[in-house]
Amino acid sequence: MNSAESTRRLPRWTTSFGWQILAALVLGVLLGSLAAAIGGDPEEDPNWLMTTLDTIGSSYVTILKAAVVPLVVTAVITSIANLRDVSNAARLAWKTLMWFAITSLIAVVIGMVLAVVAQPGVGTGQAQPEAYSGTEGSWLAFLKGLIPVNFLGLETTSKVLDPETVTTKVNFNVLQILVVSLVVGIAALKVGKEAEPFLRLMKSGLAIMQKVVWWIIRLAPLGTLGLIGTAVFEYGWTSMGSLVKFVLTVYAGLLLVAFVVYPVLLRLNGLSVKQFFAGVWPAMQLGFVSRSSLGTMPVTQRVSESNLGVPSHYASFVIPLGATTKMDGCAAVYPAVAAIFVAQFYGVDLTPMHFVLIAPVSVLGSAATAGTTGATVMLTLTLSTLGLPLDGVGLLLAVDPILDMGRTALNVTGQALVATIVSHREGILDRPRYDAPLSGRPFKDDDAATAPDASLPVPEPVGAGAAAGAEAGAHAATPVPETDGQRTE
Repeated sequence: MNSAESTRRLPRWTTSFGWQILAALVLGVLLGSLAAAIGGDPEEDPNWLMTTLDTIGSSYVTILKAAVVPLVVTAVITSIANLRDVSNAARLAWKTLMWFAITSLIAVVIGMVLAVVAQPGVGTGQAQPEAYSGTEGSWLAFLKGLIPVNFLGLETTSKVLDPETVTTKVNFNVLQILVVSLVVGIAALKVGKEAEPFLRLMKSGLAIMQKVVWWIIRLAPLGTLGLIGTAVFEYGWTSMGSLVKFVLTVYAGLLLVAFVVYPVLLRLNGLSVKQFFAGVWPAMQLGFVSRSSLGTMPVTQRVSESNLGVPSHYASFVIPLGATTKMDGCAAVYPAVAAIFVAQFYGVDLTPMHFVLIAPVSVLGSAATAGTTGATVMLTLTLSTLGLPLDGVGLLLAVDPILDMGRTALNVTGQALVATIVSHREGILDRPRYDAPLSGRPFKDDDAATAPDASLPVPEPVGAGAAAGAEAGAHAATPVPETDGQRTE
């Protein structure tokens, strides 16, 4: 019995990535509730179940983020090298940025309208906001942040705990890494033939990183279990308190953009709404539980290529760029609703000019969220521009983790949407792959490629399509007339 036959006999929940994630979500909620019932303070005195769930969840996100830097570097440089063979490379880049701005502007307007109608800050009652010690957003800081402090984009911060203890933390600035990668990629193209060995090395490195990240994504259900369990016992629904109306308003905006605006844009471009959401669903799920656009970037790129038919040379360019600058949740819907909420909470009357300023600040400032606590910095930048109390940032920190789940899910969905629409409008979208039914098994092709008989030619089954046969030749496994449920990057 070969692996394909044995897999087909297994229950669907054991092979479907979506069902595995869903099962992990339910189990995570149950275990998180149990951890809260056992008792203990998550910060001061966590019980054994709290510690276990937190360790599983945080470790998974850490592993995902560890793969981001080499993935971004190799993907961006390789994509630039691939774009030399594309006649409309400049046009692709321009249209990508244009669609980034269009979708973000629509999201900002929806956020403002909802906040004005729902008035989440009216009647809330002032409370003493907790001190906010984060970095304030500013255009000057953003422009200075574009300049790499070193070739690797690494930054170190030290904190003195006591006269004898100093902690040092190393972070990477993804925006700086993106700038370095773009410069190196363009320089390699200008050098020409002498840079061919380097470009081949980058291409090989990208293939290796894709395989490593594939292994990591295989553990996504386990990571989901820990992340959701931690969120349940650490925050719960009680943390919303009087901010429940604000939370509901933000989520209403996120849902409107995701399930009204995006479907309309897809239909206007002649694309199936059902196929898009079926294809991007794994990325949405992981984005929701991981709360990290960068951490979800590998999955977003993979589903864009394998489920939605976006060509790899374009996906490897637009998805890393979108993961750092295209955030309809963090940098569009949320700052619009939050700014109006803060104004209502503190009794500040907004003028028409305030509303005019919210839109461009949110759209153009989304790049400033790259490599940082995006929504917090974006909100600080928005409040500073409007002259609103910055204490409002600290006021909203209590519910930020709850909001961040939905924001991140919308972020990654918007990134895949733009990649799909631009590919379609430029005539490079693989429509047969986009329209093909999904198997629910995201790693089917990877499993087939590593099967024991992968090197042996297998006759094409009667009735199999030419495209399936061609792909089977590449993977040398029994072809199945379906695309993978998701490719991870």
